[in-house]
Amino acid sequence: MSVSDSCRPYVILGPTAGGKSDLAVALAELVPGGGEIIGADSMQVYRHMDAGTAKPPKALCDRVPHHMVNIVEPTERFTVADWLEQAEALIASLQAQGKTPIIVGGTNLYLKALLEGMFDGPGQDEAFRATLKDIEGGELHTRLSEIDPEAAQRISVNDRKRLVRALEVHHQTGETISSRQQQWTDDPDRTYRHNPVMLGMHWPVEEINPRINLRVKAMFFPDQVPPELAAAACPNGESLPAETQRLFEAGLLGEQAREALGYKQVIEHLDGGLTLDEAFERTKVLTRRFAKQQRTWLRRFQNVSWLPAQAMDPAEMAHRALSFAP
Repeated sequence: MSVSDSCRPYVILGPTAGGKSDLAVALAELVPGGGEIIGADSMQVYRHMDAGTAKPPKALCDRVPHHMVNIVEPTERFTVADWLEQAEALIASLQAQGKTPIIVGGTNLYLKALLEGMFDGPGQDEAFRATLKDIEGGELHTRLSEIDPEAAQRISVNDRKRLVRALEVHHQTGETISSRQQQWTDDPDRTYRHNPVMLGMHWPVEEINPRINLRVKAMFFPDQVPPELAAAACPNGESLPAETQRLFEAGLLGEQAREALGYKQVIEHLDGGLTLDEAFERTKVLTRRFAKQQRTWLRRFQNVSWLPAQAMDPAEMAHRALSFAP
């Protein structure tokens, strides 16, 4: 048996606010030889952005090493290719040490790239991107819907980076990004790279939505929720509005970072376009919508062992998960 076979990576899937971080740590503490966690979240990579990105709290990071969190400044651009290169190196390094990589996060595009590879698309067209710079996300999404309804269904109206990329690919090639991403088919016979153990946390919609609402409330108004929830959502004691204002006024939120869900709505509030309550309500709605889009993504993954997250605590799920890896 090779090192990689004995330290097969686990990939944990699930909706936002579903408790993936807790399961990842519980599992890392159980696997033979120990495990370490590789984050797969496009906003948790940014330093300073804590209140709105649901980073694993210090208590979890103290128990198990976490990678790919707090690695770049929010003024920097960070792509799926950047993440994939570093994640691949981490997986190889951990396996060489006899450690089990546990990949967890809410950016399913990262996970698809890891498991199925990246499609060979054209380079960036800066002139074309400049024509889109001042166009709102809703209009970009409408344009994409007209040329590539399949991609528009997958890509959130708030995910400006991917909207621009999809439009750019069509502009440069005359083909849709969906047609070029051949590895994103639903072929049940395809195999995943790294031979992973695929775990999914299933939450009924009627149970995950209240969790989402409560998390967003803790981010915006930590004094209105129980202290333990406030501490988890705002690890530095700073609410999302306060953190966003500080970073925004200091010029620390780059073009990509300021599009993050929650931060974008607070910036609209700071610019006078929304009241704080309106920013809060809009963030709740968009986060629930994002979770719905995640569910569409999750159905595309193959060979997933689903765990009833509402009926089991993290330790129970971790013990169950061990039985899925021969």
